[in-house]
Amino acid sequence: MTSLDQVRSRAAELIAAHLGTGSWSFGFDNAKTRAGQCDFAKRRITVSKHLAVRFSDDDVEQVLLHEVAHALSGARAGHGPKWRRTAAAIGYTGSRLHDGPIASELAPWVGECPAGHEHFRYRTPTRPLACAKCSRRFDERHLITWTRRADVARTEPARSELGTEARR
Repeated sequence: MTSLDQVRSRAAELIAAHLGTGSWSFGFDNAKTRAGQCDFAKRRITVSKHLAVRFSDDDVEQVLLHEVAHALSGARAGHGPKWRRTAAAIGYTGSRLHDGPIASELAPWVGECPAGHEHFRYRTPTRPLACAKCSRRFDERHLITWTRRADVARTEPARSELGTEARR
């Protein structure tokens, strides 16, 4: 586990080493499913404060290197060959996508399919969803039943308040 102060310090070091001082800034965001982001318009790299404290030092380092590689490669590079070359050159060894923990305990909506697979949503489910673990295609036999957690702060109205029926 890493402290936010350690993440901020390491981010400053990597940004200074690879992007120069004063050109890019660093901050934390409230993302719950993505680890980091590179905002080209604001020239700012952010890391999820919820996920950073769950990651090992090496995982945080890889997230920071991933985002620095985006900053170096440019907005049009995406995760293409130019970005991959740049990422490898600065020491990034991870994959294109984060596959670690998400902040599922912060999700206000918890769903369960008939087979018992759990699903989490941070926004109100507005349409029927089927479990992708049970079937690759939409199948009504695998519909997810959604329940709103009582202990998570409300950030948006429930479907019943929007004029449609929601399961609570």
